Amino acid sequence: MEIDLSTRRVSRDGTDVHLTKTEWLLLEAMAEYPGKLLTHQWLLERVWGAGYQEDVEVLRVFISQLRKKVEPDPTTPTIIVTDPGIGYRWAVAASGEGEV
Repeated sequence: MEIDLSTRRVSRDGTDVHLTKTEWLLLEAMAEYPGKLLTHQWLLERVWGAGYQEDVEVLRVFISQLRKKVEPDPTTPTIIVTDPGIGYRWAVAASGEGEV
């Protein structure tokens, strides 16, 4: 998978992956911190803004949608990894300038 943060382009196996605005913001937030545990509250505030820190169910829905688009097998995620009750980790390391 390739992510170019500067052009907001995502491709997987050479095919463009089309993301909604919210999916992109979520992917961007996680991809900027590969391997780091990002809490539910941090992601909700970063993507949706203040006042959404407790709306974990919304986050779960969007994580599920994003996994369907970026994971080889969304039922066994290896890119967006869950830390139960805490948050998520982007498990892909950066491989080049503006690319993940």
